[in-house]
Amino acid sequence: MSSGQPDRPADSAKATPANSAEQPWPVRSVAIKVAQWIDRLGSIWVEGQITQINLRPGTRTAFLVLRDPSADMSLSVTCDPDLIRTSPVPLQEGSRVVVYGKLSFFTGRGTVSLRVIEIRPVGIGELLARIERLKALLAAEGLFDPRLKRPIPFLPKTVGLITGRASAAERDVLTVARNRWPAVHFEIRNTAVQGPTAVPQMLEALAELDRDPAVEVIVLARGGGSVEDLLAFSDEALCRAIVAATTPIVSAIGHEPDNPLSDLVADLRAATPTDAAKRIVPDAAAELAGVRDMRARSAAALRGWVDRETRALVQLRSRPVLADPLRELERRYEEVERLRTATRRTAEHLIRTEATATRHLREKLTAVGPAATLARGYAVVQRVNGKERHVVRSIDDAPAGSQLRIRVADGAVTAAALGTQQLGTRTVGAEPTENTEAGRK
Repeated sequence: MSSGQPDRPADSAKATPANSAEQPWPVRSVAIKVAQWIDRLGSIWVEGQITQINLRPGTRTAFLVLRDPSADMSLSVTCDPDLIRTSPVPLQEGSRVVVYGKLSFFTGRGTVSLRVIEIRPVGIGELLARIERLKALLAAEGLFDPRLKRPIPFLPKTVGLITGRASAAERDVLTVARNRWPAVHFEIRNTAVQGPTAVPQMLEALAELDRDPAVEVIVLARGGGSVEDLLAFSDEALCRAIVAATTPIVSAIGHEPDNPLSDLVADLRAATPTDAAKRIVPDAAAELAGVRDMRARSAAALRGWVDRETRALVQLRSRPVLADPLRELERRYEEVERLRTATRRTAEHLIRTEATATRHLREKLTAVGPAATLARGYAVVQRVNGKERHVVRSIDDAPAGSQLRIRVADGAVTAAALGTQQLGTRTVGAEPTENTEAGRK
């Protein structure tokens, strides 16, 4: 704190006049107020990554720059040089540390600096524990869900590649991919892959490639390294950016045992950069061999099908019905003729039977009919009354003087009734008859 800072900030604040355009505050008042507000923060613990160490021989103050690994923000730090020299773990640029100190605002220069009295290097165990906690958090949010994984295109026209400049990972990806498919095109973004600037640069490159509509898949590639070297690929901001991207992303970090969090949130994890190149583009020679094999198998299958169908046709043609098609018709013709003959014979038999029955019935009817009766000597007597004729059934129907028509077997006789006589009696004026029928005649 500058020696010009008042001892009682509250009293000074009360004494400061109200601020307005007519009564502006001087620079010193603003600087003093800022120093007062920062002083109220007290001592704090801060975590960051050392990006610069200025340790001059013979000086009583060491200057450092502490940077946030996930954002482009930094803070000036001062400390006793012995804190750096006596650190149990050698501190260097890129080291992750936790410091304890108090912020100070220098009113003379208008700058803020963190004066630390304790520096604790973040060990591998602590880094791994933090990665595990972040892993549990991302898993709880569902960012590792396989349903979020986007499919990798079979043959991408353009591949985005984010890797270190002139790195072995870049060389492996380009060499293997172009050997497998010479027509593949790459959009390369060289960034830092470790250190304090790695995450911001990779985020910028990822956003740029994701906006490019020609890029169909993006590869994050880096060679192997220690936990600290690969720490950037377990950064929360990078993991969330991978999940939010619309382009499928392949994570090819380190070697097979290495497993940063980017491998879990990416759409595809490749064991190595070489493996990533094999996964993003097909092998032209293998595909051609596959096409040749499929063509050969298709031709063989077609020939087999033709052979089977040919054998089936031969079998069909060898069957009697196809060898001699008319034979079945002839057999059917003979059967039809036989059935027609049997039907005709049956019909004729039925007709003869019915004709005989009819003849018998006719004979019976003839025997009992009127004509046969007349032929035996009987006659039918009718009384003629004008145009009407009435059959005489009783002597009462033909009184004396009635005009009669007598039908016999071969014709009819016209007569007149002379009188009537009941059977067994004699009528006056009438001649006796031998029988009733003769009397009626």
